[in-house]
Amino acid sequence: MRTDFPRDQWYVAAYGGEVSRRLLARKICGEAIVFYRTSSGEPVALADRCVHRQYRLSASALDGDLLVCGYHGFTYDSEGTCVQVPGQRRVPRTARVKKYPVVEQDSFIWVWIGDDDAADPKDIPRAPWLASNEWTTVCGMEPLAARYGLLVDNLLDLSHETYLHGGYIGTPEVAQTPITTEVDEEHGIVFVSRHMEDVACPTFYAKSTGIEGRIDRWQDIEYRPPCLYLLHSRVAPVGVQPGADGDDSGAFHVEVVYAITPETETSTHDFWAVARDFARDDESVSAFLAENNRTVVLQDVTALNLLETVIATEPPGYQELSINIDTGGLAARRMLAAQIAAGDTTRAPATATV
Repeated sequence: MRTDFPRDQWYVAAYGGEVSRRLLARKICGEAIVFYRTSSGEPVALADRCVHRQYRLSASALDGDLLVCGYHGFTYDSEGTCVQVPGQRRVPRTARVKKYPVVEQDSFIWVWIGDDDAADPKDIPRAPWLASNEWTTVCGMEPLAARYGLLVDNLLDLSHETYLHGGYIGTPEVAQTPITTEVDEEHGIVFVSRHMEDVACPTFYAKSTGIEGRIDRWQDIEYRPPCLYLLHSRVAPVGVQPGADGDDSGAFHVEVVYAITPETETSTHDFWAVARDFARDDESVSAFLAENNRTVVLQDVTALNLLETVIATEPPGYQELSINIDTGGLAARRMLAAQIAAGDTTRAPATATV
């Protein structure tokens, strides 16, 4: 099967709170899937197409733990096996829909796209802050009318904050400060770091932390292709350094999590979450961070949607120009290309532009 998505991989399909006794339709890597919970609360993911006349099961209804097609009444259990058909007692042996491996972890519903026999929940990367009582989280998801690789590029090069997100999280020093990039080929992780000393405090942090004046700021990115992006962000008044035991209680920590899930070849589910270890019970801080981060995400969405229209019409043979700030993004492209090749027997290994 030829594909532009890495297969035999776990992808975030939804937040846990999105999956309930109401049927949820979502397309993941071009595959239409219906999600719901059994009466005991277990998440289920089935192919969103009845075997009879291909009606959307997501437009159907639950009867207890059975999913009843809203067109002709074909009825499926949570394993995807058809247990009842109209007008006859015998159910054809081939009457079943695909059941997808699904795991609920760290507030996300993860679904496996690929060979079911290769699915191992231990391979799902962690974002423990999102489900921890020690952190307070705001989150959301925005549809992106652009290929997922553009969002990967965007998040691995945060210099764009200076220009695209000025007044929110961007300051001049972000673009001015060089990055360091490390690639862990064995475990498939790209690390990109930018540490800034004695810099302007962006509004995003000034209003949420109450810091006045200039700050020291750390941006440590950890990208685990294909889906999970972590930004370990730390801000502190100038001069606050960790003690000998590593205590940096004078600093403020934010864990920014993105799940980058392809919907189709030119559309993406842009899941985002911001967890913090300060002002945890202050609802005004939560409201501020939710509104401001969504604004930042929508600024990215607008820019990447525009970029997708440019790429879709660019002349054959056009060559990008890359510089030092692109090292993390280029490493991610190489890893994604290798994952795509590994899951696609029709394509020879190559460096892909995603």
